[in-house]
Amino acid sequence: MSKLGQVVESIEKYNKFVLDQVRRARIDDEFGRELLGRWNDIKAKIPATRTPTGLPLPRLALPEIDEAGEIARYLFGEGLPGEFPFLNGAYREMYLEPVREIESFEKNAEPPQPSSRPPLPQAEEPTRLFSGLMLAEDTNERFHYLTRHQRTHRLSTAFDGPTLYGIDSDADGVFGKIGEGGVAIDTVEDMVRLYDGFDLGSPNFSASMTISGPAPIIMAMYIAAAKRRFGPKVVSKLRGTIQADIFKEVQAQNETIFPIEASLRFLTDMVEFTTQEMPRWYPISISGYHIGEAGSTPVQQAAYTLSNGFAYAEMFAARGIPVDQFGPRLSFFLDCGLDAEYIALARVSRRIWAIGMRDVFGAGPRAQLFKLHTQTSGRSLIAAEFKNNLTRTAAELVLAYMNATNSCHSNSADEPFTTPSEEWIRLAAHGQAILLEESGIFKHTMNMLSGSPGMKAVERAVEVAILDEFREIERLGGVLAAVEDRYQRSQIQNAAHRYEQQIYSGARPIIGLNRYRDCAEEMPEVKLVRTSRKKQQLQVDRLAKFKKKNAEKARRALDKLADVVERGWNCFPMLLEAAEVCSLGQITDRLQEVVGRFRPMV
Repeated sequence: MSKLGQVVESIEKYNKFVLDQVRRARIDDEFGRELLGRWNDIKAKIPATRTPTGLPLPRLALPEIDEAGEIARYLFGEGLPGEFPFLNGAYREMYLEPVREIESFEKNAEPPQPSSRPPLPQAEEPTRLFSGLMLAEDTNERFHYLTRHQRTHRLSTAFDGPTLYGIDSDADGVFGKIGEGGVAIDTVEDMVRLYDGFDLGSPNFSASMTISGPAPIIMAMYIAAAKRRFGPKVVSKLRGTIQADIFKEVQAQNETIFPIEASLRFLTDMVEFTTQEMPRWYPISISGYHIGEAGSTPVQQAAYTLSNGFAYAEMFAARGIPVDQFGPRLSFFLDCGLDAEYIALARVSRRIWAIGMRDVFGAGPRAQLFKLHTQTSGRSLIAAEFKNNLTRTAAELVLAYMNATNSCHSNSADEPFTTPSEEWIRLAAHGQAILLEESGIFKHTMNMLSGSPGMKAVERAVEVAILDEFREIERLGGVLAAVEDRYQRSQIQNAAHRYEQQIYSGARPIIGLNRYRDCAEEMPEVKLVRTSRKKQQLQVDRLAKFKKKNAEKARRALDKLADVVERGWNCFPMLLEAAEVCSLGQITDRLQEVVGRFRPMV
């Protein structure tokens, strides 16, 4: 039995344990009294808060139960926020504003006077801002625009097509794609320009890079750029995430440049280095978002993401990296659409991950946490009557925060047409600010929207369906064997086909497209964000200059890199050297000479 099969057994065993605890609480008077005493103690210690209108609220909402069996079901089956199995949240408090001194709200009282005390410290915003367009300096300008009103700078970076495939901007046939749909990054000098003006070693800055195939190379360039600006000591302070998820590329997104075995080896080399040298860096974001965007059902998205995560954990442990060293540095990325499953999808995923990591991999509390970034669904955005996309995204944001996501990105309404413009990307960011800061839905009380009968029903159904998917993957021989059998890809394709059929038949209502459409409305005039030929030529010229300047150094660095790879050693330290003097395409080409290219499986 593989580790995934053991995970299924561990979930079933844990669910039985919960039921045993419920029964024990109802027949063992001493145990029941102990649980009731603990429950009352928890409730007594919950601090009070007040809304701006004076309504008193507990800072943590708990169900109104006083029966020992139901208390056992809650404490063991769900856990308080920040407690195993983490169904209600990875941390004790999330999104809450600081505890403030209770003001008087008595009738006819004088209005409170402005306080002379310094403002209370604010928690880090969960909002993560995503951008990537044209050249590095253009994306840098957009980053500064987006962070103008942010206390903490959490930047996600989208790369253009050539960069995603490890191809240089001067390669044959890519000129027109330079800077389209993302930022063009060829060299460490581009990386310096990309984050210019940001303090990369600050505890209030983090960078996320959405790239997988050449992720170790881009990671090495980021470290090299940081060292150029801040010196070698900055490396241990760097904070952020790089996607680096090869499994989801093969299953859904197709941006794979090395054979699977070699890709996984380069990834593990990077993970081994970063877990030792960069304690604040997440070297892999195990990504369901692209699986969802490729057409999967919500359950398939969660099941494939979780099973991929367990496969990575098994792989890193086999390398000899301790689970409590790599486990806390794993992160996850899920889509959030409008299907009913999203009411509880992330909650259930968090529980399954915690139980599996603890009971199968022997992970400690920090390595049990399912640390989640959520993005609203790009697939749900519709060109027809596109302003409705604001409402779709707002609803998806509520679902994401109901699921206690750790960070979130909201898509822009104009994305069906173009790279988001400043107007619409600002509105997308404001959607989160309105929800988290202006509204009182999440900032006063934890668990404000959790635990309804409907949510519990969805949780039960989703968990059963995810475990069924695990069993099928296990039957096929595990994640890698299922990938080679094209199982995940075929299931995603089937689900995508059903989704489109439902839209065209009207079984799946899409407002403004197949229901309530204003047939008189014409497609809006939308200004497309495009990279000018002048900018594209500038990128090619910069690259030529870099290659000429470093030609001899690059040759030596590439020879040393190839030698390390052929010897089977960890190649990431050598990648760091190569990133100083070689372009992305030069490194990719040389590695492909050694390990080969990815060939899609038939």
